[in-house]
Amino acid sequence: MLNEGDLILLLSEDNKKYLIEYQTSKKFVFHLGYVEFKENLKYGDILLTNKGYKVYILEPSNAEIMINVKRKTNIIYPREAGYIITHTNLKSGSKVIETGTGSGAMTIMLAKIVGNSGKVWTFERNEEHLKRAIENVQRAKLEHIVEFHLLDPSIEGYPISGVDCVIIDVPEPWTLVKPAYNALKNSGFWVSISPTIEQVIQTVEELKNNNFLDIKTVELLEREILVRKGKTRPKETMIGHIGYLTIARKV
Repeated sequence: MLNEGDLILLLSEDNKKYLIEYQTSKKFVFHLGYVEFKENLKYGDILLTNKGYKVYILEPSNAEIMINVKRKTNIIYPREAGYIITHTNLKSGSKVIETGTGSGAMTIMLAKIVGNSGKVWTFERNEEHLKRAIENVQRAKLEHIVEFHLLDPSIEGYPISGVDCVIIDVPEPWTLVKPAYNALKNSGFWVSISPTIEQVIQTVEELKNNNFLDIKTVELLEREILVRKGKTRPKETMIGHIGYLTIARKV
C-alpha cells in the first residue's frame, strides 16, 4: 500500500506523465479532468477522472525522479548517471563525494545506489541551490543517506578520506584534482562532467600530473525510436550534447 508522501507517477490515457506526492483526500487536476486519491491505493491501480478517462498509478523510475526534480540549474541526466554508475565501483555500501550539488538530481541517484549502508557527501557553494537540493532529496525520502555541505573544496579541501568515488560537476574541475586525490582511496574513481572540450583538456592534464591513470573521456548521445508497424523510424529530435564525461583512477 502507498503511504502518505510517497512519490507516484500518474500515466494518462494519452501517455502524459506526472510525478506527484500521494496525499489522500486531495485532488490532482490536469488536462483530462481531475482524480481524487483515496486510502489503501497501491502501485498498478487505475483511477478514473471526473470525465471518465483512465489514469494509471505507477512506481516512478530512477530516471523519472531525476528529471522531475524542482530545479533552477542544469542536471546530470539519467543517461550520464547510468554511465557513471556502470563505469565506476558504485554499489550498495559505497562512500561517494559529489561536488556541485545543483538541484540534487544526481544526489538522489547516488543515494539510491549506495543505500542505507553507504554514504553520500555533497558539496555546493551556492546556498540557494543547496536549499533546493535538500528539499528534493527530502521529497525522495533519502536525506538519511546524504550529508550536505555549503563549502568550496577547491579552497578548503574535503573533510573526508577513503571514499570510493568523487563526482565533480563544477566549471573548474581541475581545481579539485588534488583535493579529490587526498579524499579517494587507492584505486578510487574520479568522475567529472564538463560542457566544453577546453575544460576537459585542462582537467585531463591536471589528472595526469597528479598520479591518476586509466583516463578516459566520452560523450553520450541518445535517440528514441518510434516503433510502429510498417513505419518505424528514429524520432526527429534527440538528447544531444550535455557534457563530456571524464573518468580516471587514483593510484
